[in-house]
Amino acid sequence: MTLNALYDTQAARSEVPEGVLLADGFEDALIGYGYQFTNPIAVYSRKKYLEILMENGIMNYEEATEYFDFNVVGAWVGESTPVFLDDEFVYEE
Repeated sequence: MTLNALYDTQAARSEVPEGVLLADGFEDALIGYGYQFTNPIAVYSRKKYLEILMENGIMNYEEATEYFDFNVVGAWVGESTPVFLDDEFVYEE
């Protein structure tokens, strides 16, 4: 199974481990769950997260990237802070 095929499955989202923090409105960017020691954490696709931010022309690529880097990756919300897989994103205008 390729990584892209994994993104398209519902299996990663079927059962949310107790204590996981999820980003509202970014369900389609959720890849699955990881663990730091025994602490479950949500794992998101950076590529898909940026695509969602750019939907409907609300943000362009530069604005979405700046917002993502500062407000999403730069946010610490405790031990359950989600992580973001830095998968490749190619922006074509």
